Amino acid sequence: MRLTVLDPNNPDQDFPLVSKALQEPDGLLAVGGCLSQHRLLTAYRHGIFPWYNPGEPILWWSPDPRLVLFPDKLVISRSLHKTLRKNIFSVTFDRAFNDVIAACADPRKDAAGTWITDEINAAYNQLHQAGFAHSVEAWLDDELVGGLYGVAIGQVFFGESMFRTRTDASKVAFASLVKQLNAWGYQLIDCQVRTNHLESLGAEEISRDSFTTLLDQHCDAPVLSSAWQAQ
Repeated sequence: MRLTVLDPNNPDQDFPLVSKALQEPDGLLAVGGCLSQHRLLTAYRHGIFPWYNPGEPILWWSPDPRLVLFPDKLVISRSLHKTLRKNIFSVTFDRAFNDVIAACADPRKDAAGTWITDEINAAYNQLHQAGFAHSVEAWLDDELVGGLYGVAIGQVFFGESMFRTRTDASKVAFASLVKQLNAWGYQLIDCQVRTNHLESLGAEEISRDSFTTLLDQHCDAPVLSSAWQAQ
């Protein structure tokens, strides 16, 4: 099957149906295009996200199955519960978006590089300025030691990346986010693809069809007007 090539000068060009995504590699749907605000928001709204390595064209994915977390199904392990009770970390929202995405871009010990290129960084900072991309920060005293960022559309939060430099810092940030999203009226958190880390927190795999159905139900629904305000 031939991949759809998106025109970088036409952000209004439709994506192909996600059912057209390849099985190998799982979920690869289209190539090219741009990272404009309109293109990115259209992608997320239809269950598609960009992921590509430096030097490659933009690749767009919609894997099947999809890893998601329903906010009321968050699992807090005994050890994480102890960490939360000790209040080792303080958690903030949208206080240091630039620093969080930069930390997520730092190469991991088990990886040769990063997929968060300067192009990705700039695009998501623009989404943040427009009120769509958000960050969660975990602090130890005044040091940023963990966090995550993602995109919010309607009652869905699309997680993108997380980092930690101290044990449990990213888990505390994530658990705090889920609790807050639940209070704001969010119904779904997209975790993209399976990881042991996220499964341990209650994430589960659902079919791509089920995922896109949930997007149709929740992406156009409102959350509390206080969401993301002065947190």
